[in-house]
Amino acid sequence: MKSAVETLNPTRVKLTVEVPFEELKPSLDAAYKKVAAQVNVPGFRKGKVPQAVLDRQGYRGFALDEAVNEVLPRAYGEALQENDLEPLGQPEIEVTKFEDNAALEFTAEVDVKPAITLPSYDGLEAEVEDIVLSDEDVEEQIGALRERFGTLQDVERAAADGDFVTIDLVAKKDDEVVEGAEVAGMSYKVGRGGMLDGLDEALTGMAAGDEKTFDSELVGGELVGEAVQVTVKVTGVQEQELPAFDDEFAQLASEFDTADELREDVRTRLGNGKRLEQAAAARDAVLEKLLEQVEIALPESIVTDELNARRQQVEQQLMFAGLSMEKYLEEEGQTQEEFEAELERRVRDAIAAQFILDEVVKAEEFGVEQQELTNHVLMRAQQQGQDPQKAFEHLQEHPHHIQEYVQEILRGKALASIVEGATVKDASGNVVELKNLRPDGTIGEPEAAAEESAEEEQADA
Repeated sequence: MKSAVETLNPTRVKLTVEVPFEELKPSLDAAYKKVAAQVNVPGFRKGKVPQAVLDRQGYRGFALDEAVNEVLPRAYGEALQENDLEPLGQPEIEVTKFEDNAALEFTAEVDVKPAITLPSYDGLEAEVEDIVLSDEDVEEQIGALRERFGTLQDVERAAADGDFVTIDLVAKKDDEVVEGAEVAGMSYKVGRGGMLDGLDEALTGMAAGDEKTFDSELVGGELVGEAVQVTVKVTGVQEQELPAFDDEFAQLASEFDTADELREDVRTRLGNGKRLEQAAAARDAVLEKLLEQVEIALPESIVTDELNARRQQVEQQLMFAGLSMEKYLEEEGQTQEEFEAELERRVRDAIAAQFILDEVVKAEEFGVEQQELTNHVLMRAQQQGQDPQKAFEHLQEHPHHIQEYVQEILRGKALASIVEGATVKDASGNVVELKNLRPDGTIGEPEAAAEESAEEEQADA
């Protein structure tokens, strides 16, 4: 077999492959056996019909097509290996020449991984924001905890911000009730937001028995974004009474004996969480510094596919949050063009980062142990709320996903090695501790912390 490569651009090639007819003969023989086992020819038993007889019956063309269809994928794979190419996506294959008893020639156009010259990734320097933990942050968390143990009391007054109201609600368009936009007896916290524009404003000042109609826009369903008239009726108003934050509450809501101990635990947990956020920002900052040092040509088809997938993901998240794209952009202070530009930038950076990490994996000769793969599958199942046994059964049914998990683990190791070799400081000039950071945000002993954070690094990759 002969093959030649034509570089169409830095990320796309055209393979021209020639397969001698002799190499098709095993596949051609197999095709004849398949035909012989299926056809009835007088004077011959099934499966025993000679090729010459089958040719006279007109099956030569079918057998040749079968042989070509079997040989093409194998020849394409061998040509990739022969020319040291890593394909991205499916190829566009065209048979350019094939006649009986003559060589098969075909071309294959395919996107390939770009050639990358890795810059030095030892000793990178990056900066992140300081960890800021205020008393207000602590009190907000304590307030949320008190709300969990709060009680509701009926009140004979108009609803105010923070009250719970029981409401009947219906949305109409052109005097017709919108399907799925009618509820009765629903409990709603005034000021919570996220349901319908104008609802909180309408409810404020309404008492039990009051009814009001206002204009709004639907945030879900087939008529999302459509203007509607909403009628809301309040059937009850309740005020939330919060328990005092004292030692008795601490004993009720936690394992601590005093309110001071509980407050300190809240502060510690918040600090650990902010430390994890800072560590994630540090990893991003280090990777961004590395991206700045190398130019990578990206396959536009890969970029387009990922853009479409990310855009769909955002739209689904907005739908679940009860937001239209227009409302989201308004809240973010972005135009549609700015949103698209930012999304494309993030997609291109993410793809470029994957290519770089794959090259680091090769350079460092990282591998994956069976236990690492098992732990990774268990972690993914836990993150997705999936039964671990079902996760392993899914991998048995879809083995190609195993390679995806292996790739995630390897990229995680590559990212960890880059970050560990970097120096990251906060805005105040303090070195950010990353090597000994545990997944819960605490700082551990070097060896123990490294083992516990390995899976966390892999997930972030």
